[in-house]
Amino acid sequence: MQKILVANRGEIALRILRTIKKMGIRSVAVYSEADRNAPHVLFADEAVCLGAAPSNQSYLDGDKIIAFCKELSVDGIHPGYGFLSENADFAQKVEDAGINFIGPGPDAMRIMGSKLAAKECVKKYDIPMVPGIDKAIEDINIAKKIATEIGYPVLLKASAGGGGKGMRIVNSEADLEEQMQRAISEAKSAFGDGSVFLEKYVSSPRHIEVQVLADKYGHVIHCFERECSIQRRHQKVVEETPSAIITPELRKQIGEAAVMVAKACNYVSTGTVEFLMDEQLNFYFLEMNTRLQVEHPVTEMITGLDLVEEQIKIARGEKLTIRQEDLKMNGHAIELRVYAEDPLNNFLPSIGTLETYKKPTGTGIRIDDGYEEGMTIPIYYDPLIAKLIVHGKTRNEAIEMMLKAIKNFKIEGVETTLPFGSFVFEHDAFFTGNFDTHFVNNYYTPGKLKEKQNANAEIAAIVALKYWMDKQKIVKPVENKSTSWKRRLAK
Repeated sequence: MQKILVANRGEIALRILRTIKKMGIRSVAVYSEADRNAPHVLFADEAVCLGAAPSNQSYLDGDKIIAFCKELSVDGIHPGYGFLSENADFAQKVEDAGINFIGPGPDAMRIMGSKLAAKECVKKYDIPMVPGIDKAIEDINIAKKIATEIGYPVLLKASAGGGGKGMRIVNSEADLEEQMQRAISEAKSAFGDGSVFLEKYVSSPRHIEVQVLADKYGHVIHCFERECSIQRRHQKVVEETPSAIITPELRKQIGEAAVMVAKACNYVSTGTVEFLMDEQLNFYFLEMNTRLQVEHPVTEMITGLDLVEEQIKIARGEKLTIRQEDLKMNGHAIELRVYAEDPLNNFLPSIGTLETYKKPTGTGIRIDDGYEEGMTIPIYYDPLIAKLIVHGKTRNEAIEMMLKAIKNFKIEGVETTLPFGSFVFEHDAFFTGNFDTHFVNNYYTPGKLKEKQNANAEIAAIVALKYWMDKQKIVKPVENKSTSWKRRLAK
């Protein structure tokens, strides 16, 4: 590949462009009118405007992106995450146009894009799955029968779902019919597909995912797990690797299961296999994300891999040069997603201008971002400002590094998830590793965050006062006494 177009924006576009440049490949950025002066646009060798700010008039216009590729002699498209990254029809059009799609093939994408199809695909490999029914269900009587067999609470899930949409927890048979109708309606509205299925609700789940790499020659490896259980609105905000609860034996088992999932659908490129884990450390296949994940940097930090570089090499037909036994975990990495959201107001987007934007620096600190001081956070897209990643020798060291980095990350003009990050990393449940996906519901309220902020401000004031008092003892003012020379002058 001589020239790659990055069909995305913000931090992930800039992150991908940096690897493309490192590999000596020419790059093309795309942008909407709202992103005309964004860092990723200025970094690329070439840039083209897709259209107006709304994503359906710009970043989601696959036909226009392909047309620009033909015009500019682009031979590879990297979709990043979000937007068109898991759109099988777009991947097919890219292939049909004779352009390399830097990601999995459209067939694998279609299979794994449907939770029901994914379950059907992997079940012959004896991969553990949550008890339930693995096909679309519409008949309430059948739903009641299955729910009774597996026991309440149960979970209704949209087959094409994601981000918590089309998902309902049902605690009793009396609520099942109403919740099922709501789940179907929400799934149709959000995804155009009202298929829902039913499974046992795991009451205290951990969200564990495994990074996989697969080339075009059937070689598949896993790059260990990521712990992604700290979430708000069913969406991740903190990720780390390795997980605090995964033993070496369990890591081998869940890693091998992830590799089998990838092989089941003839997967190629990077991908992530997601699992639920219960309190007894039993793990169950959840889904596969057929793209580069937001949280991929923590895996890069402990393995030394550049996952984007591996994607590009695989897309251009190279064999994996890494064997499973070659991969070793080095230390511990944690990522905090820094969103323009107000954690004191139900994490609602906080749109505005970055009046102050000063990033922390130092060994073991990595910032993936797509903004600079003075830029405005647009209302049209996901409000992710940056990803703050730290890497330490141990988990405790990484937590301390993260807390220090948060204090040194100065953002003014918008509210952010930085204070929420401090709340998480200072909490005993996180420090001890004794948490699950209900962390926010169990431990967090805006009031608790406000109390912690006030307490920290009080401690800071006390420290400042003590420092001032100590300085007064060292540098005493000159006493108001007559000196000998004054007395001589008086004479």
